[in-house]
Amino acid sequence: MYFSFYFSLLVCVLLPLSEAGRQMPKLSDKKLCADSDCSNPILIARALQDYYPGDCRFIPIRQGQLIYVYAMLKGRGNLYWAGSVQDSYYGQQEARIGHFPSSVVEETHPLMPATTEVQTTKWDFYCY
Repeated sequence: MYFSFYFSLLVCVLLPLSEAGRQMPKLSDKKLCADSDCSNPILIARALQDYYPGDCRFIPIRQGQLIYVYAMLKGRGNLYWAGSVQDSYYGQQEARIGHFPSSVVEETHPLMPATTEVQTTKWDFYCY
Protein backbone atom coordinates (compact mmCIF):
# COMPACT_ATOMS: atom_id res chain seq x y z
CA MET A 1 0.00 0.00 0.00
CA TYR A 2 2.79 2.39 0.84
CA PHE A 3 4.51 1.56 -2.46
CA SER A 4 1.50 2.59 -4.57
CA PHE A 5 1.09 5.79 -2.55
CA TYR A 6 4.75 6.78 -2.99
CA PHE A 7 4.71 5.77 -6.64
CA SER A 8 1.62 7.95 -7.28
CA LEU A 9 3.22 10.82 -5.42
CA LEU A 10 6.44 10.46 -7.41
CA VAL A 11 4.55 10.44 -10.73
CA CYS A 12 2.57 13.55 -9.74
CA VAL A 13 5.75 15.40 -8.83
CA LEU A 14 7.97 14.34 -11.76
CA LEU A 15 5.44 14.34 -14.63
CA PRO A 16 5.04 18.14 -14.75
CA LEU A 17 8.85 18.47 -14.85
CA SER A 18 9.13 16.22 -17.91
CA GLU A 19 9.44 17.72 -21.40
CA ALA A 20 7.52 14.85 -22.99
CA GLY A 21 4.03 15.65 -24.20
CA ARG A 22 4.28 19.41 -24.20
CA GLN A 23 4.78 22.33 -26.52
CA MET A 24 8.30 23.78 -26.63
CA PRO A 25 9.24 27.31 -27.78
CA LYS A 26 9.42 27.80 -31.54
CA LEU A 27 12.85 27.99 -33.09
CA SER A 28 11.49 29.66 -36.23
CA ASP A 29 8.21 30.66 -37.91
CA LYS A 30 9.20 29.34 -41.35
CA LYS A 31 11.27 26.58 -42.88
CA LEU A 32 12.64 25.79 -46.32
CA CYS A 33 11.84 22.36 -47.76
CA ALA A 34 11.92 20.49 -51.05
CA ASP A 35 8.11 20.19 -51.08
CA SER A 36 5.09 21.57 -49.19
CA ASP A 37 4.98 18.55 -46.84
CA CYS A 38 8.73 18.53 -46.15
CA SER A 39 8.62 14.81 -46.90
CA ASN A 40 11.51 14.65 -49.40
CA PRO A 41 15.08 15.03 -48.17
CA ILE A 42 16.99 18.10 -49.33
CA LEU A 43 20.46 16.72 -48.78
CA ILE A 44 22.58 14.18 -46.98
CA ALA A 45 25.04 15.52 -44.41
CA ARG A 46 27.77 13.94 -42.29
CA ALA A 47 28.28 14.83 -38.64
CA LEU A 48 31.58 16.60 -37.98
CA GLN A 49 31.32 16.18 -34.22
CA ASP A 50 29.15 14.69 -31.50
CA TYR A 51 26.08 16.71 -30.54
CA TYR A 52 24.22 16.17 -27.29
CA PRO A 53 20.81 17.89 -27.36
CA GLY A 54 19.66 20.29 -24.69
CA ASP A 55 15.99 19.30 -24.93
CA CYS A 56 13.60 16.95 -26.71
CA ARG A 57 13.22 19.08 -29.87
CA PHE A 58 16.73 18.06 -30.90
CA ILE A 59 18.30 14.74 -31.88
CA PRO A 60 21.62 13.38 -30.64
CA ILE A 61 24.28 13.03 -33.32
CA ARG A 62 27.56 11.12 -33.25
CA GLN A 63 30.56 12.11 -35.30
CA GLY A 64 30.54 10.43 -38.71
CA GLN A 65 26.82 9.64 -38.78
CA LEU A 66 24.80 10.40 -41.90
CA ILE A 67 21.80 12.73 -41.56
CA TYR A 68 19.00 13.10 -44.07
CA VAL A 69 18.03 16.78 -43.95
CA TYR A 70 14.34 17.51 -44.61
CA ALA A 71 14.05 21.17 -43.62
CA MET A 72 16.16 24.23 -42.92
CA LEU A 73 14.66 26.62 -40.42
CA LYS A 74 14.46 30.10 -41.86
CA GLY A 75 15.58 33.11 -39.88
CA ARG A 76 18.20 33.50 -37.18
CA GLY A 77 20.90 32.88 -39.77
CA ASN A 78 19.71 29.37 -40.72
CA LEU A 79 21.16 27.96 -37.49
CA TYR A 80 18.99 24.85 -37.23
CA TRP A 81 18.03 22.08 -39.62
CA ALA A 82 15.57 19.21 -39.21
CA GLY A 83 16.49 15.69 -40.21
CA SER A 84 16.84 12.03 -39.43
CA VAL A 85 20.03 10.32 -38.29
CA GLN A 86 21.07 7.19 -40.17
CA ASP A 87 23.41 4.75 -38.44
CA SER A 88 26.15 2.77 -40.15
CA TYR A 89 24.02 -0.36 -39.93
CA TYR A 90 20.38 -0.18 -41.07
CA GLY A 91 18.01 -0.82 -38.22
CA GLN A 92 20.60 -0.24 -35.52
CA GLN A 93 18.98 3.03 -34.51
CA GLU A 94 15.30 3.86 -34.47
CA ALA A 95 14.49 6.54 -37.05
CA ARG A 96 13.62 9.83 -35.42
CA ILE A 97 13.30 13.27 -36.93
CA GLY A 98 14.48 16.23 -34.91
CA HIS A 99 16.44 19.46 -35.05
CA PHE A 100 20.17 19.99 -34.80
CA PRO A 101 22.59 22.89 -35.33
CA SER A 102 23.70 23.18 -38.95
CA SER A 103 27.22 23.93 -37.70
CA VAL A 104 27.81 20.33 -36.51
CA VAL A 105 27.40 18.81 -40.00
CA GLU A 106 28.81 19.16 -43.50
CA GLU A 107 26.78 18.76 -46.66
CA THR A 108 27.89 15.70 -48.60
CA HIS A 109 25.20 15.01 -51.23
CA PRO A 110 22.62 17.56 -52.41
CA LEU A 111 19.37 15.79 -53.34
CA MET A 112 16.71 18.42 -54.04
CA PRO A 113 16.67 22.23 -53.86
CA ALA A 114 15.08 23.74 -50.74
CA THR A 115 12.88 26.24 -52.58
CA THR A 116 9.50 25.76 -50.87
CA GLU A 117 8.86 28.03 -47.89
CA VAL A 118 6.55 26.41 -45.32
CA GLN A 119 5.10 27.81 -42.10
CA THR A 120 6.16 25.91 -39.00
CA THR A 121 3.41 24.54 -36.80
CA LYS A 122 3.18 23.68 -33.12
CA TRP A 123 3.95 20.05 -34.06
CA ASP A 124 7.38 21.03 -35.37
CA PHE A 125 8.46 21.77 -31.81
CA TYR A 126 6.29 19.40 -29.80
CA CYS A 127 8.05 16.99 -27.48
CA TYR A 128 6.72 13.44 -27.57
